[in-house]
Amino acid sequence: MASPALISETGPWKDLKDHVEDIKKTHLRELMADMGRCQSMTVEFDDMLLDYSRQRATLDTIDKLFKLAEAACLKQKISRMFNGDKINSTENRSVLHVALRAPRDAVICSDRKNVVPDVWGVLDQIKEFSERVRNGSWVGATGKQLKNVIAIGIGGSFLGPLFVHTAFQTDAEAGEYAKGRQLRFLANVDPIDVAKNITGLDPETTLVVVVSKTFTTAETMLNARTLREWIIAALGPSAVAKHMVAVSTNLPLVEKFGIDPNNAFAFWDWVGGRYSVCSAVGVLPLSLQYGFEVVEKFLKGAQSIDQHFYTAPFEKNIPVLLGLLSVWNVSFLGYPARAILPYSQALEKFAPHIQQVSMESNGKGVSIDGLPLPFETGEIDFGEPGTNGQHSFYQLIHQGRAIPCDFIGVIRSQQPVYLKGEMVNNHDELMSNFFAQPDALAYGKTPEQLQKESVPEHLVPHKTFTGNRPSLSLLLPSLNAYNIGQLLAIYEHRVAVQGFIWGINSFDQWGVELGKSLATQVRKQLHASRFKGESVEGFNFSTTTMLTKYLKATSDIPVDPPTLLPRI
Repeated sequence: MASPALISETGPWKDLKDHVEDIKKTHLRELMADMGRCQSMTVEFDDMLLDYSRQRATLDTIDKLFKLAEAACLKQKISRMFNGDKINSTENRSVLHVALRAPRDAVICSDRKNVVPDVWGVLDQIKEFSERVRNGSWVGATGKQLKNVIAIGIGGSFLGPLFVHTAFQTDAEAGEYAKGRQLRFLANVDPIDVAKNITGLDPETTLVVVVSKTFTTAETMLNARTLREWIIAALGPSAVAKHMVAVSTNLPLVEKFGIDPNNAFAFWDWVGGRYSVCSAVGVLPLSLQYGFEVVEKFLKGAQSIDQHFYTAPFEKNIPVLLGLLSVWNVSFLGYPARAILPYSQALEKFAPHIQQVSMESNGKGVSIDGLPLPFETGEIDFGEPGTNGQHSFYQLIHQGRAIPCDFIGVIRSQQPVYLKGEMVNNHDELMSNFFAQPDALAYGKTPEQLQKESVPEHLVPHKTFTGNRPSLSLLLPSLNAYNIGQLLAIYEHRVAVQGFIWGINSFDQWGVELGKSLATQVRKQLHASRFKGESVEGFNFSTTTMLTKYLKATSDIPVDPPTLLPRI
């Protein structure tokens, strides 16, 4: 049987490889002078604007990328995802995070069963429960209202909800609903993170949400046991049922832990962790903080992009265009990284979330059929809100390595400030930088320009900017719950498009597992050395040396100490 073809063996891929030489002969200064090209490289949808005219691409490039999409069967792969086909073939699972925000009357099937009623069953459960907690009809063990929530999770059970929470915090409507309440996220197994989360909180008024699909995630469950002890120490064992709830599918372990299974909120194996913020993983803690009504607007925003992604022609399809341009930048122009630069402090946790969505999804070395890839996939994602990043790493992207940049701007600020006598208001100052930086990267500054400005000759090389550095700009009308949902879905689908083109599985993450299994061996060794006095064995010289030093330096720790909770 013939091996499945890699996308790199197709005519459109080879055509793009040849086309790179044409692009190398052009500069963005020339490309930006073509008004027709620039106009063709803007797309509007639902009051948002994408401008990708500052990409190192011509209209011919885009046409060739569409031919590549056709060769990769992109349209069919998108349909297979929405139809519930098990496109996550290594785990034999559907990929249906779109079902998490589908309308109540939608039909989206997995294993020939419409999953949308199950999704709405959980959403209705969350709405009812969160309203009871917020209005005080569900109270803690001592009768006090639960005003504080600590959500315990890690990876996708943490980064997505934290991004949305941070973005909601400065929205006027969401802020009004959150008055008098606190939401904190505990992820790191480091006891310092535990201490930071419980500092200033009273167990009597705190609800803990434990997020773990299997209820076996090592870091999450150790943190959950730690907060369980915190509650028991203050309120007694019976308080756990009133102060802890779960997001999990493993009801026997939930009950064994001490949480009432009736207070467990389900999600499904067709939801990948990094795509789970629209499930109970994110919706439960966010609804407890902001109310279900606000969170439902976020879901509707994501759903609007789902429909756009599924139905819009590729030349007007924002996630498709972003995905194709990323493939162009990574696999053809050879850029290894991408900077995500939101000009809004409310989006400060967006880049860390997309870092996981992208790098955990597309950090693969083999095709979906297990064939070694002869080309690079994925990119190194990083970012920081503007203008902070400008005073941090922009030096490198202007005059060091060329790194494609995503500039994300917002027309209306969540927190407008106007000072009398200032030339512009504070948001205008921020957005002046948003509009200026892409041009600075694209055009640069030539030695001739500097000489005309009478710059001393010895400084000309230092002040020269080569330009020709690609970026794109995404301008949102505002940053309310609906727009935040849209932004999330755009980037989720962009990542999927990249994976579909490269022919990889963007929905498994076997690379996470090896470190976990090795950590289990170390954990067993630490236990054997501390409790049985066994010497370190079975590791390489380097690890043996470090473990031995660690054990020797912590030999004063009691073998069976009394419970000691962290504190700051």
